Amino acid sequence: MAKIALITGATAGIGEACAHLFAAHQYNLVLTGRRHDRLERLASHLNDKYNVEVAVSAFDVRNRDSVISNLESLPARWKNVDVLINNAGLSQGLDPIQNGSYDDWDTMIDTNIKGLLYVTKVVSNWMIYNKQGQIVNIGSIAGKEVYPNGNVYCATKHAVGALSEGMRIDLLSHGIRVTAVHPGAVETEFSEVRFKGDKDRAKKVYEGFDALAANDIAETIWFVVSRPAHVNINEITVMPTAQATATNIFRS
Repeated sequence: MAKIALITGATAGIGEACAHLFAAHQYNLVLTGRRHDRLERLASHLNDKYNVEVAVSAFDVRNRDSVISNLESLPARWKNVDVLINNAGLSQGLDPIQNGSYDDWDTMIDTNIKGLLYVTKVVSNWMIYNKQGQIVNIGSIAGKEVYPNGNVYCATKHAVGALSEGMRIDLLSHGIRVTAVHPGAVETEFSEVRFKGDKDRAKKVYEGFDALAANDIAETIWFVVSRPAHVNINEITVMPTAQATATNIFRS
Protein backbone atom coordinates (compact mmCIF):
# COMPACT_ATOMS: atom_id res chain seq x y z
CA MET A 1 0.00 0.00 0.00
CA ALA A 2 1.34 3.45 -0.93
CA LYS A 3 2.36 5.74 1.89
CA ILE A 4 0.69 9.11 2.43
CA ALA A 5 2.32 12.50 3.01
CA LEU A 6 0.34 15.54 4.12
CA ILE A 7 2.01 18.81 3.11
CA THR A 8 0.86 22.25 4.26
CA GLY A 9 1.61 25.33 2.20
CA ALA A 10 1.85 23.18 -0.93
CA THR A 11 0.89 25.85 -3.46
CA ALA A 12 4.44 27.19 -3.94
CA GLY A 13 8.06 27.01 -2.87
CA ILE A 14 9.26 24.27 -0.54
CA GLY A 15 5.81 22.73 -0.15
CA GLU A 16 5.31 22.39 -3.89
CA ALA A 17 8.83 21.00 -4.33
CA CYS A 18 8.10 18.41 -1.62
CA ALA A 19 4.89 17.43 -3.39
CA HIS A 20 6.80 16.72 -6.60
CA LEU A 21 9.57 14.78 -4.86
CA PHE A 22 7.31 12.65 -2.68
CA ALA A 23 5.05 11.91 -5.65
CA ALA A 24 8.13 10.82 -7.59
CA HIS A 25 8.76 8.35 -4.74
CA GLN A 26 5.18 7.10 -5.14
CA TYR A 27 3.64 8.70 -2.06
CA ASN A 28 -0.02 9.56 -2.25
CA LEU A 29 -0.52 13.13 -1.11
CA VAL A 30 -2.81 15.37 0.89
CA LEU A 31 -2.00 18.91 -0.19
CA THR A 32 -3.21 21.96 1.69
CA GLY A 33 -2.91 25.68 1.10
CA ARG A 34 -5.00 28.81 0.72
CA ARG A 35 -5.16 28.89 -3.09
CA HIS A 36 -7.58 26.22 -4.26
CA ASP A 37 -6.90 26.76 -7.95
CA ARG A 38 -3.18 26.14 -7.52
CA LEU A 39 -3.83 23.04 -5.45
CA GLU A 40 -6.11 21.60 -8.12
CA ARG A 41 -3.61 22.29 -10.91
CA LEU A 42 -0.78 20.75 -8.93
CA ALA A 43 -2.85 17.69 -8.02
CA SER A 44 -3.80 17.11 -11.65
CA HIS A 45 -0.19 17.46 -12.78
CA LEU A 46 1.15 15.07 -10.14
CA ASN A 47 -1.52 12.50 -10.90
CA ASP A 48 -0.76 12.63 -14.62
CA LYS A 49 3.02 12.59 -14.23
CA TYR A 50 3.50 10.12 -11.37
CA ASN A 51 0.22 8.18 -11.30
CA VAL A 52 -0.32 8.91 -7.62
CA GLU A 53 -3.52 9.81 -5.80
CA VAL A 54 -3.79 13.37 -4.53
CA ALA A 55 -6.39 14.90 -2.21
CA VAL A 56 -6.54 18.67 -1.85
CA SER A 57 -7.94 20.74 0.99
CA ALA A 58 -7.93 24.53 0.75
CA PHE A 59 -7.85 26.42 4.05
CA ASP A 60 -5.84 28.96 5.99
CA VAL A 61 -3.90 27.36 8.85
CA ARG A 62 -4.57 30.46 10.97
CA ASN A 63 -8.25 29.51 11.19
CA ARG A 64 -8.51 26.77 13.82
CA ASP A 65 -12.08 25.78 13.01
CA SER A 66 -11.26 25.57 9.31
CA VAL A 67 -8.17 23.44 9.95
CA ILE A 68 -10.12 20.99 12.09
CA SER A 69 -13.21 20.77 9.89
CA ASN A 70 -11.28 20.40 6.62
CA LEU A 71 -8.87 17.79 7.91
CA GLU A 72 -11.42 15.77 9.85
CA SER A 73 -13.77 15.73 6.86
CA LEU A 74 -11.20 13.85 4.76
CA PRO A 75 -12.23 10.26 3.97
CA ALA A 76 -10.90 7.77 6.52
CA ARG A 77 -8.29 6.30 4.18
CA TRP A 78 -6.59 9.69 3.85
CA LYS A 79 -6.08 9.84 7.61
CA ASN A 80 -3.46 7.08 7.46
CA VAL A 81 -0.80 9.76 7.15
CA ASP A 82 2.78 8.51 7.32
CA VAL A 83 4.50 11.89 6.98
CA LEU A 84 3.35 15.37 7.96
CA ILE A 85 5.37 18.25 6.55
CA ASN A 86 4.48 21.43 8.42
CA ASN A 87 5.66 23.82 5.76
CA ALA A 88 3.09 26.63 5.86
CA GLY A 89 4.80 29.76 7.12
CA LEU A 90 5.65 33.33 6.23
CA SER A 91 7.24 36.60 7.22
CA GLN A 92 5.61 40.02 7.10
CA GLY A 93 7.61 43.24 7.12
CA LEU A 94 11.19 43.97 8.12
CA ASP A 95 10.96 46.67 10.74
CA PRO A 96 12.61 47.46 14.07
CA ILE A 97 10.43 46.39 16.97
CA GLN A 98 9.24 49.95 17.75
CA ASN A 99 7.90 50.37 14.21
CA GLY A 100 6.41 46.92 13.76
CA SER A 101 2.86 46.38 12.58
CA TYR A 102 0.43 44.72 14.98
CA ASP A 103 -1.26 43.06 12.02
CA ASP A 104 2.05 41.70 10.71
CA TRP A 105 2.87 40.31 14.14
CA ASP A 106 -0.51 38.58 14.40
CA THR A 107 -0.17 37.11 10.91
CA MET A 108 3.27 35.63 11.64
CA ILE A 109 2.36 34.27 15.07
CA ASP A 110 -0.97 32.86 13.90
CA THR A 111 0.59 31.19 10.84
CA ASN A 112 4.02 30.05 12.00
CA ILE A 113 3.12 28.94 15.51
CA LYS A 114 -0.60 28.50 15.99
CA GLY A 115 -1.21 27.14 12.49
CA LEU A 116 1.51 24.56 12.95
CA LEU A 117 -0.05 23.56 16.27
CA TYR A 118 -3.57 23.25 14.87
CA VAL A 119 -2.49 20.95 12.04
CA THR A 120 -0.18 18.92 14.26
CA LYS A 121 -2.84 18.27 16.89
CA VAL A 122 -5.21 16.75 14.35
CA VAL A 123 -2.66 14.73 12.39
CA SER A 124 -0.62 13.55 15.39
CA ASN A 125 -3.75 11.95 16.82
CA TRP A 126 -4.22 10.04 13.58
CA MET A 127 -0.61 8.90 13.85
CA ILE A 128 -1.04 7.90 17.48
CA TYR A 129 -4.02 5.76 16.46
CA ASN A 130 -1.89 4.16 13.75
CA LYS A 131 1.10 3.79 16.11
CA GLN A 132 3.54 5.32 13.63
CA GLY A 133 4.39 8.44 11.69
CA GLN A 134 6.91 11.18 11.07
CA ILE A 135 6.56 14.94 11.45
CA VAL A 136 8.89 17.40 9.75
CA ASN A 137 8.59 21.02 10.87
CA ILE A 138 10.09 23.69 8.62
CA GLY A 139 11.90 26.19 10.80
CA SER A 140 14.55 28.65 9.65
CA ILE A 141 18.07 29.81 10.37
CA ALA A 142 16.08 32.69 11.91
CA GLY A 143 15.20 30.17 14.62
CA LYS A 144 18.90 29.87 15.42
CA GLU A 145 20.20 33.41 14.92
CA VAL A 146 18.36 36.72 15.30
CA TYR A 147 19.07 39.33 12.63
CA PRO A 148 18.35 43.08 12.48
CA ASN A 149 14.64 43.87 12.16
CA GLY A 150 13.75 40.17 12.16
CA ASN A 151 12.45 40.30 15.77
CA VAL A 152 8.97 38.70 15.64
CA TYR A 153 9.63 36.44 12.66
CA CYS A 154 12.77 35.16 14.39
CA ALA A 155 10.75 34.61 17.57
CA THR A 156 8.20 32.49 15.70
CA LYS A 157 10.92 30.32 14.19
CA HIS A 158 12.64 29.93 17.57
CA ALA A 159 9.23 28.69 18.75
CA VAL A 160 9.13 26.14 15.92
CA GLY A 161 12.45 24.77 17.17
CA ALA A 162 11.20 24.52 20.75
CA LEU A 163 7.91 22.96 19.68
CA SER A 164 9.77 20.38 17.61
CA GLU A 165 11.79 19.36 20.66
CA GLY A 166 8.65 19.15 22.78
CA MET A 167 6.79 17.12 20.14
CA ARG A 168 9.69 14.71 19.85
CA ILE A 169 9.55 14.01 23.59
CA ASP A 170 5.76 13.77 23.75
CA LEU A 171 5.31 11.54 20.70
CA LEU A 172 8.30 9.22 21.01
CA SER A 173 6.38 6.57 22.93
CA HIS A 174 3.81 6.44 20.13
CA GLY A 175 6.34 5.52 17.46
CA ILE A 176 6.33 9.00 15.92
CA ARG A 177 9.57 10.67 14.85
CA VAL A 178 9.95 14.47 14.75
CA THR A 179 12.53 16.55 12.89
CA ALA A 180 13.03 20.30 12.48
CA VAL A 181 14.59 21.42 9.19
CA HIS A 182 16.09 24.92 9.34
CA PRO A 183 16.84 26.46 5.93
CA GLY A 184 18.88 29.55 5.25
CA ALA A 185 17.99 31.80 2.31
CA VAL A 186 15.77 29.97 -0.18
CA GLU A 187 14.68 31.81 -3.32
CA THR A 188 10.91 31.32 -3.36
CA GLU A 189 7.91 33.63 -2.97
CA PHE A 190 9.00 34.17 0.66
CA SER A 191 10.50 37.63 0.18
CA GLU A 192 7.65 38.76 -2.08
CA VAL A 193 5.24 37.86 0.71
CA ARG A 194 7.42 39.59 3.30
CA PHE A 195 7.51 42.77 1.24
CA LYS A 196 3.83 42.47 0.27
CA GLY A 197 4.28 42.03 -3.46
CA ASP A 198 7.26 44.33 -4.00
CA LYS A 199 9.12 42.13 -6.47
CA ASP A 200 12.05 44.50 -6.96
CA ARG A 201 12.75 44.65 -3.23
CA ALA A 202 12.33 40.89 -2.94
CA LYS A 203 14.78 40.25 -5.77
CA LYS A 204 17.47 42.33 -4.05
CA VAL A 205 17.47 39.91 -1.09
CA TYR A 206 19.14 37.27 -3.28
CA GLU A 207 21.60 39.48 -5.15
CA GLY A 208 25.29 38.70 -4.95
CA PHE A 209 25.11 35.06 -3.85
CA ASP A 210 23.59 31.72 -4.84
CA ALA A 211 20.56 31.13 -2.67
CA LEU A 212 19.14 27.70 -2.01
CA ALA A 213 16.38 26.40 -4.26
CA ALA A 214 13.15 24.93 -2.95
CA ASN A 215 14.20 21.52 -4.23
CA ASP A 216 17.37 21.65 -2.09
CA ILE A 217 15.16 21.68 0.98
CA ALA A 218 12.75 19.09 -0.42
CA GLU A 219 15.66 16.72 -0.99
CA THR A 220 16.87 17.31 2.56
CA ILE A 221 13.40 16.49 3.88
CA TRP A 222 13.32 13.33 1.77
CA PHE A 223 16.68 12.29 3.22
CA VAL A 224 15.30 12.75 6.74
CA VAL A 225 12.10 10.84 6.03
CA SER A 226 13.85 7.99 4.22
CA ARG A 227 16.05 7.03 7.20
CA PRO A 228 15.32 3.66 8.83
CA ALA A 229 12.77 3.60 11.63
CA HIS A 230 15.46 3.41 14.34
CA VAL A 231 17.04 6.69 13.15
CA ASN A 232 15.67 10.09 14.20
CA ILE A 233 17.36 13.21 12.92
CA ASN A 234 16.44 15.75 15.59
CA GLU A 235 17.22 18.81 13.50
CA ILE A 236 19.17 19.81 10.44
CA THR A 237 20.30 23.24 9.22
CA VAL A 238 20.80 23.83 5.50
CA MET A 239 22.60 26.95 4.32
CA PRO A 240 23.81 28.42 1.05
CA THR A 241 27.58 28.41 1.21
CA ALA A 242 27.71 32.20 0.86
CA GLN A 243 25.52 32.53 3.96
CA ALA A 244 27.35 30.07 6.14
CA THR A 245 28.99 32.63 8.45
CA ALA A 246 27.37 34.67 11.21
CA THR A 247 28.17 37.92 9.36
CA ASN A 248 25.83 36.88 6.56
CA ILE A 249 23.09 35.32 8.65
CA PHE A 250 20.85 38.38 8.50
CA ARG A 251 20.15 37.84 4.82
CA SER A 252 17.75 34.96 5.55
